[in-house]
Amino acid sequence: MPILRRRSGDRRVGMNHDEASTRPSNFFRDPPRSLSTRFLLKAGASGHVSVARGRTRAMVLSWGKGPSDEKRQKVAPKPKEPKSETEAYASLKLIREAAKRIAPFAKVTPVHTCSSIDDMMSDETDKIDGATIELFFKCETFQKGGAFKFRGAMNSILQLSKAELKAGVVTHSSGNHAGALALAAKTKGIPSYIVVPEGAPQCKLDAIETYGGQITRCEATVPDREATCAKIQTETGATLVPPYNYGPVICGQGTIGLEFMEQVPDLDVVIVPISGGGMISGIAAAVKGIRKECVVIAAEPIGAMAYAADAFESKKRNQLVDDLPVPDTIADGLKAKMGTLTWPVVRDKVDAVITVTEDEIVAAMKVIYERMKLVVEPSGAVGLAAAMSTQFKEFNRQNPPWGKVSKHKKVGVVLCGGNVDLALLAKLFAPS
Repeated sequence: MPILRRRSGDRRVGMNHDEASTRPSNFFRDPPRSLSTRFLLKAGASGHVSVARGRTRAMVLSWGKGPSDEKRQKVAPKPKEPKSETEAYASLKLIREAAKRIAPFAKVTPVHTCSSIDDMMSDETDKIDGATIELFFKCETFQKGGAFKFRGAMNSILQLSKAELKAGVVTHSSGNHAGALALAAKTKGIPSYIVVPEGAPQCKLDAIETYGGQITRCEATVPDREATCAKIQTETGATLVPPYNYGPVICGQGTIGLEFMEQVPDLDVVIVPISGGGMISGIAAAVKGIRKECVVIAAEPIGAMAYAADAFESKKRNQLVDDLPVPDTIADGLKAKMGTLTWPVVRDKVDAVITVTEDEIVAAMKVIYERMKLVVEPSGAVGLAAAMSTQFKEFNRQNPPWGKVSKHKKVGVVLCGGNVDLALLAKLFAPS
C-alpha cells in the first residue's frame, strides 16, 4: 500500500495512504504551517512526486512506493501455526457446534458435590498443611438413556441426510452406545440395527428393545462385530455409527467438557474413564480449548490382567498399542480398545493415565451409593476410584501446581453411566 513519508535528516514519519487519500490535493494546496510556502515539485524517474524546500535543511515528501516498501515486500510473511491433526474432527469449535445441534434433545446434566467424600480425599498430613481437595461430580447418570453416550449418538444422527435417515443406522456395542443410538433413532423416527456381543448386561439389552432397536447377537470379538455390522449395512443400506472412533461421536461426547467448564470454570483437574477414548477425547479437546492449564487424567480399569491396560501402555510407550487382550473387568462399558482417531487426542491432550483395580472400583461404587445416594454402574465409578487411588495422590504431590504448591484443588470427576445390572450389584455388594 502506498505510504506518504516525511523525511527530515535521518528521521522518518509515515502516514498510511488510506488516511491521506481523501485529501492529497488539499495537502499540497494548504500545507501545514511548519512547511515553507515555497515548494518545488519534481517528478522523479521512478514516478514519485516529490516536494523539496531549501533554506537550512532539506525535506522531501514522497508519494508512492519507496525503497523501504521494496524491502518489506521481499520479506516472507510469517507462516501460520500448523493446525493439529485432530482439528478436523475434534476441536472446540466443532464441539460447540455439536452442543447447539443436540441442545433440543440432550440434557444438561447436573454437577454434584459431597463434603464427606472430600474429607476422605485428604490424609492427616494434608489437613495439617492446609491442603484440600474438592470434588465436583458431572452426573451423566442423569442423561437420556442413563449414560453419556446419547450425546454422541444424537449428534451423529442429526448430521445424516434425508436418504441416510430413511435407511436407518447400525452399530456394534456392548451396551450404552447401543441403547443410546436406539434411543436417538427413535427420537428421529428412523430404524436402528444393533449388533450386541455375547456377555452384554441384560439391563442394557432390555433398554435397546424398549427403544425399538433391532438386536443381532455376535461373538465378543472385534472382527465378528465388524463383520456382522457390514452384513447388515449391505442388506439395509444403514449408516454405521461407530461407538467411539468417529468424529461426530467424539464431538458429541465433548459437550460434557463444555458444560463442565461452564458449571465449574476454575477446575484444576478433570478425571474421565477411558475405553475406546471417544468420551475423553471430546472432553479433553473441550477442556484444553477453554482452560489449557487444566489437567486431564484418564481412569482405566486394569482388570485381572495388568498388561491389558492399553491406554496406560500407549501413553507409556507414546504410541498406540492395539495388540493387547480385552481386559477382564466388571466395568463392562470400558472393554474397548482406543481407535486411530481417539489415540492422537489422548496422546496430545491427556496428561496421565491412572489404572484401578476391581476392588477399587467396587469401593468407589459403595462410596457413591452410600454417601451421594446415586445409582452408578461399575464403569461410571472408575473416575472416583482413580481419584481415591494412591496413584492420584502421588501424581498430585509430584506435579506442581497440582501438588502442595497449590493448597486448594478443584477436581472434576465424570460419572459416565448408571445402567447397572441389579443382579451384579447384589453380588458385588454382598457381605464377604
